[in-house]
Amino acid sequence: MSNETLARRFRRWLWRPPRPHGEAIEHRAVSSLELFYDLVYVAVVSQAAHHLADHVTARAVAEFAVVFALIWIGWINGTLYLELHGREDGRTRAIVFIQMGVLALLAVFTGEAAGSSGRGFALTYAAFQALLTWWWYAVHREDREEHREFLGPTRHYIIGIGVSTAVVFASAFLPDGPRIVVWACVVGGWLVGLLLLGHPAVGLNRGLRPTESLVERFGLFTIIVLGEVVFGVVDGLSDAERDVKTISTGLIALVIGFGFWWIYFDLVGRRPPRADGRALATWLLSHLPITMSITAAGAAMVSLIAHAHDARTPASTAWLLSGAEAVGLLVLIPIMRSLADADRLAVVYRPMPLAMVLGAGSAVLAGWIRPAPWLFALSLVAILSVLWFFAVSRFLIAGAWGDEQP
Repeated sequence: MSNETLARRFRRWLWRPPRPHGEAIEHRAVSSLELFYDLVYVAVVSQAAHHLADHVTARAVAEFAVVFALIWIGWINGTLYLELHGREDGRTRAIVFIQMGVLALLAVFTGEAAGSSGRGFALTYAAFQALLTWWWYAVHREDREEHREFLGPTRHYIIGIGVSTAVVFASAFLPDGPRIVVWACVVGGWLVGLLLLGHPAVGLNRGLRPTESLVERFGLFTIIVLGEVVFGVVDGLSDAERDVKTISTGLIALVIGFGFWWIYFDLVGRRPPRADGRALATWLLSHLPITMSITAAGAAMVSLIAHAHDARTPASTAWLLSGAEAVGLLVLIPIMRSLADADRLAVVYRPMPLAMVLGAGSAVLAGWIRPAPWLFALSLVAILSVLWFFAVSRFLIAGAWGDEQP
């Protein structure tokens, strides 16, 4: 092979344009590059959770929800770009590593994003969104003529990223209070926009297909936030006096994280949504509150363990942990209804919404009663266990236990 041919091939590997719409790879595996990319979000999410763990108040919960939603929106934009338009080439690798560098810097400002680090967070997040805007625009330029009718929504999507970038950048020059309000409006705009993309007239499914790799990426992000439960327990035990009661409380609290994993992955994890736009949008958006609630539960573990010897769980901790479990259970309802399996396994999924509502109500009741921390954690574990056993019984009745299982 001549040096000229080698150089030409290398340039093509390094500068090859992104895949246009319509070139989805149905059965591709999640790459090691994508796994590495998701690991950076461990640092970003951990910083957000750490701040909430240190400030278990209603205001801190609201600020955490806004900051976490911005993080999730950044993750979903980067993830969808790789899923739909990435290649196994140098250009894609460069794009991913640039994102990772910006995200590592974003993590530095995330812990105090609602306060002293707000300006740094806004400027870094705006830079991250600006890069995504440019890369999505590059995709738009590569779209072929046969996808012309889908280019309208694509343009709107690019405009939406660009507008949100400008708004977040401008928020850097606002005081802390108004800045978080502006961020909340940006989050609201994104959620409404994604819902509109699911309208049948738009046809989200024409640009986004529920591939195996897409479902796996959402499962991997869920595992990332489940790690926050482990971090919360470890942080709590590291800072507290490690006697029998404290350690027992921490280990029981850890089982709550295990319960979230069992419920999510046995009921909805690794199961694709239906291919219509509305179901796809519902499935996609429902992952925001469920991952947010799991992360909040991890943050609550620190306070729960710190008060292991109290006669009653502190009210703020009880409401945060019970509310997180309740929200996590309730959000599973729209996810279940959006699944491609929902009709085939109706005997499983039809009674589960009522069970989830009862489970969520029981979790809130436990938060209202506020027993001793070890007993409070045990009651939440019991709720998750009962729901899981009920779900398993329905799978066994349907003869489908083991579907999609490893």
